[in-house]
This record gives sequence, C-alpha cells and structure tokens, in this order.
Amino acid sequence: MVSKTSKILSEEHVNILKVIEILERECDLLEKGKNIDKEFFLEVIDFIKNYADKFHHAKEEDILFKEFCKKESELHCNPVEQMLHEHDMGRNFVKGISEGLEENNKEKIIENSIGYCRLLKDHIFKEDNILYPMTDEVINEKIQESMLKKFQDIENKRKKDKQKYLNFVNKISRR
Repeated sequence: MVSKTSKILSEEHVNILKVIEILERECDLLEKGKNIDKEFFLEVIDFIKNYADKFHHAKEEDILFKEFCKKESELHCNPVEQMLHEHDMGRNFVKGISEGLEENNKEKIIENSIGYCRLLKDHIFKEDNILYPMTDEVINEKIQESMLKKFQDIENKRKKDKQKYLNFVNKISRR
C-alpha cells in the first residue's frame, strides 16, 4: 500500500519533472542558436533551490530518510546514501548553471542543465519505484502518521512559497 507521505513526495516529483521537461526544451533551443534567456534560467534555479531542495528535499532528507535509516537492520539494502549523493550532485549541476549564467557561457549552461535533467529523471524514477515502496514496507503506520504531521509543518511554513512555485510550473508549462 502506498503511504500518504510517499504519495505527497511523488506528486511533488511531477512538478519537478515538468520543469525538467521545459529546461530540456530550452537547452535544445540554445543548441540551435537561441540566445540565453537569463530570466528563465534564474527562475528555474530559484525553483530548484527552493521547491525541489528546501521544500521537497527537506521532507526527504530531514524526515523520510532519517526514519527509514532507523530501520536499517530490517533492510536487505539501504539506498539512502546514494540518494543523498545524487541530491548533492544535483546541487553541483545547479551551481554550474548559475556560473554559466554569470559567465554568459552557453555551453556551461547547457552541459549543467542537461546533466541535472538526466540525473533527476533517473533519481526520481529510483525514489518513486524503489525507495518509496521500501519505506512504505518497513515504516509502520504510527511513524507514517508522525512523518505526515512533520510534512504538514513544512507545508504550513512554506505555503506561500509552495504556491509561488506551483504558479511558476503552470506558467512555464504553457511555453
């Protein structure tokens, strides 16, 4: 059975994947000669840093992963270390996109954007299809309810930010 926490995280992945799809299209246009749309890339970076990282990863890294790791003795393997490593890799790609913008370096922007997109598509697939089902299997209902309350705390603290980034996703989805 899919838990409410896994469902919430997977729904957030849908928004992240929409931005990734648009980012890939923008990179394709850059490769075909389009000028750098700095505003677009700055908004994407803002979305990644605040929605994907501070909002979504806060739930994963600070809540889900910590609870899951408490069950390590019950697991045949623990993919959390790899997931954290991939979160860091994503942050490095975002740093590279920012540097590319500052340097007005189209190739650096494209290289780091495409690296981020590929990483995240693979990463999200692993979380949705491997990690979350594993967590649902080993984390009991009582802990799931506790986690859900913590998720709600994050939702409440970042309600305005969440709406801002959902509006951004809707806006760029119409590009």
